[in-house]
Amino acid sequence: MALDGIVTRAIVHELQPFIGARVGKIYQPSTHDLIFILRGAGGGGKLLLSANPTYPRLHLSDRNSVNPAEAPMFCMLMRKHCEGGTIESITQVGMERIIHIQIRTRDELGDVSAKKIIIELMGRHSNIILTDLATGTIIDGIHHVTPSISSYRIVMPGAAYMEPPQQHKLNPLAVGQAEFIRLMASAEEAALLAGSEEEEPEDMIEGDIAELLRSLEEPKADGSGGPAPSVDPMGWMVHAFSGMSPLIAGEILLRAGWRHNAGGTADPAQLWAAFDSIMSPVREFQFSPVTGYNAKGKPVFSAIPLTSLGGDAKHYSSISACLEDYYGDKAERDTVKQRVSDLIRFLSNERSKNVKKLAKLQKDLAEADDADQYRIWGELLFASLHTVSKGDKEAKLVNYYDENQAEITIPLDPLLTPSDNAQRYFKKYNKYKNSLLVIEEQRIKTNEEIIYMEMLLQQLEHASLNDIEEIRDELVNQGYLRDRSKKGKKKKKSTRPTLQVYTSSEGVDIYVGKNNLQNEYVTNRLASANDTWLHTKDIPGSHVVIRSEEFGDATLEEAAQLAAYYSQAKQSSSVPVDCTLIRHVRKPSGAKPGFVIYDHQKTLFVTPDEERIKSLPNVLRS
Repeated sequence: MALDGIVTRAIVHELQPFIGARVGKIYQPSTHDLIFILRGAGGGGKLLLSANPTYPRLHLSDRNSVNPAEAPMFCMLMRKHCEGGTIESITQVGMERIIHIQIRTRDELGDVSAKKIIIELMGRHSNIILTDLATGTIIDGIHHVTPSISSYRIVMPGAAYMEPPQQHKLNPLAVGQAEFIRLMASAEEAALLAGSEEEEPEDMIEGDIAELLRSLEEPKADGSGGPAPSVDPMGWMVHAFSGMSPLIAGEILLRAGWRHNAGGTADPAQLWAAFDSIMSPVREFQFSPVTGYNAKGKPVFSAIPLTSLGGDAKHYSSISACLEDYYGDKAERDTVKQRVSDLIRFLSNERSKNVKKLAKLQKDLAEADDADQYRIWGELLFASLHTVSKGDKEAKLVNYYDENQAEITIPLDPLLTPSDNAQRYFKKYNKYKNSLLVIEEQRIKTNEEIIYMEMLLQQLEHASLNDIEEIRDELVNQGYLRDRSKKGKKKKKSTRPTLQVYTSSEGVDIYVGKNNLQNEYVTNRLASANDTWLHTKDIPGSHVVIRSEEFGDATLEEAAQLAAYYSQAKQSSSVPVDCTLIRHVRKPSGAKPGFVIYDHQKTLFVTPDEERIKSLPNVLRS
């Protein structure tokens, strides 16, 4: 995991100016995340606390999020105990990924009380726990841990808080050169002894008793018990020192000039020098956060510079800025992927069915186009009944409709009379003639269905959690899906969706619709007649509106960038984007949601630039 004890130390150090700040508002935008709005000391800000099992973190954030209409129970409880409170301390437990935030507040009676928020950033075991400072009793946790989940500790209201299992590792910031070299030698000796010892009698014991014996063997905080430093120095450092991630251990080896494939052993003096070159600035709170890609092409981040990243590292002024950029919307995108998998499967299946249907209709249309041929065959047969006999498989007749009077061969059913063969062709003619109109109507409708499914699939690529529910509601309203909500009193839904609003470099608002509900609201209800409307030409995408009559080329180009970025052509270059005034945009009667026609347009060609789009200030507005 990239978020190690060093990163945690950097986070806690960065948050020290907020000691004395007041907790203004608390929100819970998702199952695992809390947002604290801090005011006062430190200049105020937005603090994200996340117990996401894949992306646990804590840092200042500028990211906008949509909060649920009704706050979850844990959020309500945090508001009750922490809103209006003052932050008294923000500390790290040793070099572990555990942060304590102590808050002083007043209860319902006006008495002063102290609470402690414990943030455990430990992968799938991550948690945010609110405790009473005086008693150490858990008030509640964002994730409950029952006895059936863990026999070691319980995270439930009323239980006494117990720290996660101790790893008995050494604090890397408190180790000097002599001790480091001694630990290295001791670990080497312990590893050799462990490899040469004969099996002890208790090792022959199996089952529950063996587990009990192993649990009673408390590891020593001396770096022993892990791999031999001469064989696996990285593994030894990760095993011996708390807060040490494989990423940092690998960086130490790189600075020490150690290569696994070289066949040599790690020199204690060189290893210590590299170890100290990292720990000294960390000890003094000197951090230089970076992101980049490791040798395997995997994105990584660090609170200290990494030699392994070379010149491709991206540097940040704060650890919060680093984490914000690294994580981006990864957590939300993962949640969105889980929520939309059924919708993507349904829409893909519907699109495939309609593609097959369109191919069949095209075949029927090609056959129907031959309707005149069947009429001519019938008329020629009627005019030449005396020359054709029952049992003939074909008739060679002069085609009076051909200006050259060429001979034509007409296939016959030998079981029918010449007259019946002629009638059969007339029936085919009438059938195809009547079906031409129906086939064309079906073809247009099927093509619209394909475009509609592709448009929804494109919208799901950029959808937030809130956007997904709006798309799902749209499919229910259109009759594609059943309403899965429980019967009974339904909540009245707002007719004003939450919209992404960007501010151009010229200070002009640019509205982006990310689903059909938002597209229709932006285009048909919010925008004025002289506002400028943009959309990718013949490509599924978002409706983008510049809400001003006066703006420069920079705003127009940025709006076109947004239209191209929020479209199916996001990864393409020279994307055609049409722009026109809202007065020239209209929705045809009976058209699918989000579908419009327009004229008086001009076409711009832009290549979406993600970095440029991310640099534009944006907010969520409803």
